[in-house]
Order: sequence, then structure tokens, then C-alpha cells
Amino acid sequence: MGSEIELVSDGDSLVAIGSSADIERFFLAAGLDKAPSHEIDLQRLRSFSNTGAEAAKIGADIAANSGQWVKLTADSAAAVKEFGLMATKSPGISHAMIGDPGDIKQWLQIAQAPTALLSGPFAITALATMMQQRVIQEQMDTIIDYLEEINEKVDDILRNQKDAVIADVIGVDLIIEDALAVRNRVGRVSDVTWSKVQACGLLLARTQGYALRQLDSIASKLGKKADLGEIVKVTKEAEPKVHEWLSVLARTIQLQDGLSILELDRVLDAAPEDLESHRVGLTHARQNRVEVIAGCTAGILAQMADTVQRANKSVLFNPFDAPAAVKSSDKVAVGVLAFRGRLGIDSEHGENVPKRWRQAAVEVRDKALASASEGVAVAGRVGAETFDRATGVFRSVDLDGDGIPDKPRALTAAETAGDAVKGAASNVTGAIGAIWKRKSGGNAAVEPSEPGPESVDS
Repeated sequence: MGSEIELVSDGDSLVAIGSSADIERFFLAAGLDKAPSHEIDLQRLRSFSNTGAEAAKIGADIAANSGQWVKLTADSAAAVKEFGLMATKSPGISHAMIGDPGDIKQWLQIAQAPTALLSGPFAITALATMMQQRVIQEQMDTIIDYLEEINEKVDDILRNQKDAVIADVIGVDLIIEDALAVRNRVGRVSDVTWSKVQACGLLLARTQGYALRQLDSIASKLGKKADLGEIVKVTKEAEPKVHEWLSVLARTIQLQDGLSILELDRVLDAAPEDLESHRVGLTHARQNRVEVIAGCTAGILAQMADTVQRANKSVLFNPFDAPAAVKSSDKVAVGVLAFRGRLGIDSEHGENVPKRWRQAAVEVRDKALASASEGVAVAGRVGAETFDRATGVFRSVDLDGDGIPDKPRALTAAETAGDAVKGAASNVTGAIGAIWKRKSGGNAAVEPSEPGPESVDS
């Protein structure tokens, strides 16, 4: 067997320990050569490794090897799984020893326990903590990039705030930045350094809560406006305020992440037996903070979407205010989406295009024409049915099924009525004749004449 590399993964990132040349060859084989990587200080693991007879060997291994941290993508994580990493006692952490028989594409797992460097009771937990600190640093860098992209000096925004709660962040910022600088220089967090920063968490949480309340208040104020002109005014006023409060939020999150790095270092030195639970607890705490921020900013996005919808419905009668409301709402939404993206919060929100007055007028016209056409169609159907009913009795219909059209129902009815009249007339004539027969004593030859006076008397 040729070269050997020790792998430790937390699912999102990977640390490879071995010679620099072997690590480079492994990254090339696993498709990790283009991913950003950072060196891990293996010296920090010395105190967590087995001591005694192996102490000299550990020192030699540290001197001969290096550790490289790399963030995994979905594809590279799947590739790393092929090397058969096995779960460790630390939740979510897996480990493997792999060897290279000479072919760059044939790295294989070998049956070997962790090396002396990682064989101590807290060594893997300590390495997992260092990996988490690297992830937190990446998160901090992402927020710093966001603040640079929006081209705002957050310190100036903070100084312009009159509230004492916001002013406290300036002091906290200085304390945490100083502590991080000392930690990066010394390699650990001393009692003196920790005593300076341990109270900063409360101030950051209070400021963050204040900023979230301000954003909620802005969204609530927008939701209470009914008049489109007022909506335009309030939305324009809200745009810079939302921008400022998002900047304050971003800064507090960055400082909270920095404080977490210092806190992990402190626990690493002072209470390594609590390190695992503390590491997991910090991860959950950050997730909870992000969820709260996601809910607050989602409320703003929903309010902006509602404003756009109301504006586009009113553009026909408000051809100037409606497009202005859409544009202002979109500016607010774009800023919120950029902020959420830096925190890894998924969003589904597209750019809204203001509805033009001509488009609204055409839609109204089309609706009117559609309604009129529908009315004409209904009237036509009703008229046709009425005409059919009115003229149906005059059309010849094959009533008896013999294939020959019979007389129209109207004609048949008329003939039937005529026959009835004739029958009635015959009956009347017969009755009168019977009366004259009785008068003439049964002589049918006697014709009735105009009755005289004597006939009347008789």
C-alpha cells in the first residue's frame, strides 16, 4: 500500500490529514481540487491525543503532515461517501483511513483505526469543533461580502441611531473584533480575553430583537394603508429604513458568529468533556435565530407582494401612483432577498413589472366585450328557443313514424277546431228542426214562416 490519508467529515465539510502531496492527489481524484480549502492547525490537537510513549510519534506526525478543510458540494459529498466513512462517537461525524495503491482513481478504504493524532478521547470532537469554527468563519465572510455589496458603512448607520440599544453594538463590535484578532495571533482564548467578551451575547441579542421589531412595525404599517397614494408614500419611506435595519441585523449576526468561535475555543480549553454538547447546542441556537429572521423577512416580502397586487389592480384609475408603488415595493423586496440569500434562506420571489395603463384599459375592454358577447349569446339562445317553440307547431313532423311528414300541429288543431264548430252547428240545427216538427204536428213538409201575431198569442 502506498500513501495513506485520514478523512473526517461532518456531512457538510471534510478534513483530510496526510502529506500535502497526497492530499492534493486525493482532492484531484475526488473532484475537490477546485473547491476552496483552508489549512487546519494540527498543533491544536496535540493536547487531545494520546500521550506517553506515543507523544514523540504524534509530534513527528504533526510535523510531517498537514490538515486541509474543504466544503463539500452535493456532488462531492456523494463522491466522498464512496470511500466508506464510518460513524464515530461524535454525532454526525464520520471517519475513514484510505490508501492509494498507485492509481489516482483507486483510493480504497483500509482497515485501520484512527491514527495516534485522533485516537484520544476528545480528539475527533476537537477536530469537529475546529471544522465547525471554519464553517462559522465562512458564514461571517458571506455576511461581510453582503455588507460590502450594499455599499453601506454599518458603523455610520449605527451612529445615526439615537436609541441606546443600537449604540451598544458599536462597543460590542470593537470588543469582539479585538478578541478575534488576539485569538488568531495566540491560537487560543485566554481567561482574560474571554472575560472581555462573555457579556456581549446579551447586548447582541437585545439589538437583534429590536431590529426585528422595527421591521415588523414597517410591514404592519404598510398593511394598514388602503389609499394607493398613501401606500406609495409609506413604501418609499420604508425602503431606506428596511435597508438600514437589514444592515444592523447582518452586523449582529456576524458578531454573534464571531462570539461563537471564541466560545468554542473557550470550551475547548476549559471543559473538553462538554465540547460535544456545546458544539451541537450552538448549531441549534444559530438555526433558531435564522428561522426567526426568516419569518420576519417573509412577512415583509408578503406585504410587498400584496402591495404590488393592489397597485396593479388600481392602475386604470391611478396611472401614476400604481407603477410607483410597484417599483418601490420591488426595491424593498430585492434588498430583503439579497439579505436572505446570504443567510442561506430559500426564497421564491420574482421581479414585478408594473402594469401599464394601456394594458389595464385593454383588459377592462376585453372583459366588457367578453361580457357583452356572452349576453348576446345568451339572448340568441333564448330567442332561438322561443322561435322554435313559436314556429314548431307550423312545421310538418312525422308523428306516427311512417316516414311521411304529417300535417303541422297547428293545422291539425285548426281542422279539429273547425270540425268541432261544424258539429256544434249541426247539433243546433237539428234541435231547431225538432222544435218546428212539434209545432207543425209532425208535418215535415211545412216550412217555417215568420210568426204572426196569432202565433205569438198561441
